Amino acid sequence: MLILFDHGTPAPLAPFLEGHTVKRAKQLGWQTLVNGELLTRAEDAGFDLLLTTDQNIQHQQNLTGRKIAIVVLGNPQWPVLRRYTDLVASKVNAARPGSFTLIEIPRE
Repeated sequence: MLILFDHGTPAPLAPFLEGHTVKRAKQLGWQTLVNGELLTRAEDAGFDLLLTTDQNIQHQQNLTGRKIAIVVLGNPQWPVLRRYTDLVASKVNAARPGSFTLIEIPRE
């Protein structure tokens, strides 16, 4: 699966998503794109999944008809998130085209 990390997704998470190819929006020069533009660009570029920290994306964007799966991290703070890498990997692996998943991760 080809996965796009938005600007808020911690880069250290990438190695825990084994078997997937991860690109960061910044690597592609897409760090200034807003959500709708980022989703469209990602879909056009063949990305299968957007891993984001934007918990409001489902309210800000019409996700109907989108091909890309969206997985939202409930807490992007790496010191906490690193304890949930197995959960994130399982949710990413379970994502299907057009799906939306919010991963609840406690705030500490």
